[in-house]
Amino acid sequence: MTRTTATGDEATAGFVQHPGRGRFNAAFFRVMGPYLEASLRPRKRRVFAGLAGEVAEIGPGVGANLPYVPAGAALVAIEPNRSMHDGLRAAALRAGVALDLRERTAERTGLPDASVDSVISSLVLCSVQDPDAVLAEIRRILRPGGAFRFVEHVAAPRGTPTRASQRLVRRPWAWTFEGCSCERDLEHAIRSAGFAAVEVERYRLHTPFLPFNTQIAGVART
Repeated sequence: MTRTTATGDEATAGFVQHPGRGRFNAAFFRVMGPYLEASLRPRKRRVFAGLAGEVAEIGPGVGANLPYVPAGAALVAIEPNRSMHDGLRAAALRAGVALDLRERTAERTGLPDASVDSVISSLVLCSVQDPDAVLAEIRRILRPGGAFRFVEHVAAPRGTPTRASQRLVRRPWAWTFEGCSCERDLEHAIRSAGFAAVEVERYRLHTPFLPFNTQIAGVART
């Protein structure tokens, strides 16, 4: 079962619903999803293990992470891009997950304080307008003892060929992928967000998408 919550302009402030790029990104992640998932699966299995209780996901896209949500569970999905919604609903149906789909940005989830046990994200904090505001929102909606579980791509170390490639393509990359930045120090942002404990693994993928290859995965606990 899927429930969709329609929202007003305030809930999606900062997100531009571009018809061309929105459809392109939805199609891109449907086609490339299996390839990306093969690369990310070992880390996702580790950090998303044992999801239970009330789970929210920021930027679920077309549903790449639904296989990690237990069948029969419910997921609150915060996804402002309407072009992703049909694919997300179909993926939830296949996974047997009850979907509460909310057309909102991650800075303004609309969820009550201390209302979820886990928040998950993958390849999302690179694209949000204000990562610090999103992390503050995640802390607000997590219950005491809850966890933010993440798999994200980050800036490469300065002076490396990968960092040079990230700088070279930053503008066309951001335009194509709806604001995605290759150069965010998301590990520092997460460690500085006020969580009680943060565990981070740094690693590198080996894919043709060089600017995307420096990654982190981990768990931040309230």
